[in-house]
Amino acid sequence: MGRLVCGPAGTKSMKGAKQTTLRDQIAVSGVGVHSGLPVTLTLNPAGDDKGIVFRRVAADGSIEREIRADVRAVTATEFATVLGDASGPICSTAEHLLAALRGLHVDNVIVEIDGPEVPIMDGSAAAFVDAIDQAGLTARAQPRRYIEVIKPVRVSKDGAVGELRPYQHGFRVEAEIEFDHPMIGKQALALDIEPNIFRHEIARARTFGFMRDVAKLWSAGYALGANFDNTLVVSEDRVLNPEGLRFADEFVRHKVLDAIGDLALAGQPLLATYRTIRGGHKLNHAVLSALMADPTAWRVVEAAAEPARRTRGYAAAGMAAAAYAPEVS
Repeated sequence: MGRLVCGPAGTKSMKGAKQTTLRDQIAVSGVGVHSGLPVTLTLNPAGDDKGIVFRRVAADGSIEREIRADVRAVTATEFATVLGDASGPICSTAEHLLAALRGLHVDNVIVEIDGPEVPIMDGSAAAFVDAIDQAGLTARAQPRRYIEVIKPVRVSKDGAVGELRPYQHGFRVEAEIEFDHPMIGKQALALDIEPNIFRHEIARARTFGFMRDVAKLWSAGYALGANFDNTLVVSEDRVLNPEGLRFADEFVRHKVLDAIGDLALAGQPLLATYRTIRGGHKLNHAVLSALMADPTAWRVVEAAAEPARRTRGYAAAGMAAAAYAPEVS
């Protein structure tokens, strides 16, 4: 299709004229927070327009199944984001890894996983950020493409509200949570999501849970791998983890992390503000699904060309021009 000779103004914070991938392969190992099973995750460089692809691999290294990470691949959102296809789930708890990839502007990567669940690591995205930074990024030949939200899309569900709105300066998250608990209460955070902001303000925020819910989760087959090393655990009046909180508002920061990961399933970075109130995985998925289902609400724009260059954790700067209209399938 022809490229429109126009584009969103003021895209000063859109980091990256060229698509990026990892410079080197890198692996991390851990356990699944819900399954409790050991798993190794290997991140591999990938070519232009490959996107984020998950491959389930067997013990002998052969590929069992492969799926591209996008909103159509979501099979469940109860306590984590689960990706799969008609044959069933491929991997669960993908959101922290997806957040790290999108937060650091990694466009193309093949994720090989030898278990049913992405390792929880310390409950945050910090280990994935460290792995990506260790591998480094390299710019590819093709320009980066963005999904630009051009009209608001809003979903209300069980007292929670999520909305994607136009925002031409990159991707912004405005999150608000409220828990009837003295350690949490009402918290709000609004940030433009750039690599350094993601690294320092979001990546280290851990998943959290309440001690009162542990027995119920275990009986339902969830949280079998959860412990104080990978989950922020809250009793009736205090945080039980010996190190305490990493941020005074770590709870809302983790909700922002989850939202970044869930919305990475747009398949391309968003030019939008995401406003979420009392949200979670289910709401994030519902809002993104509503956006994708409305071809009048978004379009794909392409970053202007710049000479390819190697980067480390960052991509090159560029403006955007509209590339083609959305197609919904």
